[in-house]
Amino acid sequence: MSSRKPTGSGGRRSSSGTTRSGGRSAPTRSRDLTVKVRSARGRTTSSTQWLQRQLNDPYVQEAKRLGLRSRAAFKLMELDDRFELLKPGLRVVDLGAAPGGWTQVAVQRTRAQEGQGRVVGIDILPWEGVAGASCLIHDFMADDAPDRLKEAMGGPADLVLSDMAAPTTGHRKTDHLRVMALAEAAWDFAESILAEGGAFCCKVFQGGTEDALLKRIKMRCRTVRHAKPAASRPESPEVYLLAQGFRADIEK
Repeated sequence: MSSRKPTGSGGRRSSSGTTRSGGRSAPTRSRDLTVKVRSARGRTTSSTQWLQRQLNDPYVQEAKRLGLRSRAAFKLMELDDRFELLKPGLRVVDLGAAPGGWTQVAVQRTRAQEGQGRVVGIDILPWEGVAGASCLIHDFMADDAPDRLKEAMGGPADLVLSDMAAPTTGHRKTDHLRVMALAEAAWDFAESILAEGGAFCCKVFQGGTEDALLKRIKMRCRTVRHAKPAASRPESPEVYLLAQGFRADIEK
């Protein structure tokens, strides 16, 4: 899921270290402190490059400092600061939740641990539970997954989050199709659980959302847009689809 450069705004600062509606704190690092990793026996060039990137990534360092489970937590913080997805008392489903960075942010900003909101997360990978959330280890693509999530939520949701991604192959078209298949499954579920006025936030790849899926979402949401948070690595093709103002009374 470094040091952080404070903003000069007067916006409200969350306990996670970011501000809502008044600017955003962004981790930064000094060029003089760059860590260089030497290749070692048994380590491939790609793994050496990955390790060096992790050691020099200000978001990784800041996540560790704040006790966040992944640098990805900053992506959700930035999207929330910009689009106001999370509020105290909201009911949230987090798809593809492991290792729990997004779930942590959702719990904190809905105040679920204080009993105000509710957060349910699911991932096929083993992950440690997050205090204040119901954390399921299960394949979201399994036939019984939607029912399990609905049972854990105990009612409609105000927000469905999906940071799901299939393992990349390096073939751009194939990777795009795999991510879109997950996005379609996430939206199918969102349609079945979102309350009136709810929202949907889902990872897709650059090249945009497929026309058929985008058309379906636009039919049921008042606003639909794409955004790439600063915490998303520049070389990554990922962007996020934000759909807000769900119309629960419209048929599929």
